[in-house]
Amino acid sequence: MTNDLFQVASDALSDNRGRISDLARPFLQFLPVSGASVSTFGSFLGAETISATDARAGRVDELQFDLGEGPCWDALVNRRPVLEPDLATKSNASWPAFLAAIHEEEIGAIFAFPLLFGPLEIGALDLYSVAPVSLSPEQQRQTLVLSAIVSRIILRHAISGDELPDETTTFSRRLIHQATGMVLAQLGTTAEDAHLIIQARAFAENRPMREVAQDVIERRIRFTALAEPGEASHE
Repeated sequence: MTNDLFQVASDALSDNRGRISDLARPFLQFLPVSGASVSTFGSFLGAETISATDARAGRVDELQFDLGEGPCWDALVNRRPVLEPDLATKSNASWPAFLAAIHEEEIGAIFAFPLLFGPLEIGALDLYSVAPVSLSPEQQRQTLVLSAIVSRIILRHAISGDELPDETTTFSRRLIHQATGMVLAQLGTTAEDAHLIIQARAFAENRPMREVAQDVIERRIRFTALAEPGEASHE
């Protein structure tokens, strides 16, 4: 029965017909998880959650991007799955900010599988369960097989120039990219530092980076460069 469900999921991905937003859903058909998301990030593509089965799955992705830590980062860096079947027993040492942030999200288990194509880092597949649960070795193998299919689909879209989900999607990171450019212009800093400033503001206010970015774009938040020591400040 498990293999039958896996085949259904595999067929659904193979017959995806370009619906990038549906990439996460087939994993729910054969795995004992509550939600799934597919995100791009790393050295090849920009940071975007391109598919999420529900708002909580999207929020898990968003928190990892905002905080710069979590299972998806470890999975891609180490190029192997991260398996946490019972988060209640997970030490805070690995992802202290992320685990604190999802404390009220009612997540019992979390798994991340890297999306790779040869040497290319495409992104990650995140899976969560409300209750603690384990993935069998066979389920892990099957998930890696489907993750490879997802990587190929995303890569084909990127190469062909087809649009990934645009800035109107719920989980898009493009607002943050746009806001980063505005902060860069306001402060005359680097893109990396401008992104860090938005991240720090969101962390200080306990808000998603997307919300802070929206405020920057709509000019409710404006950053002003501090005067160098010995210089007068000009408003």
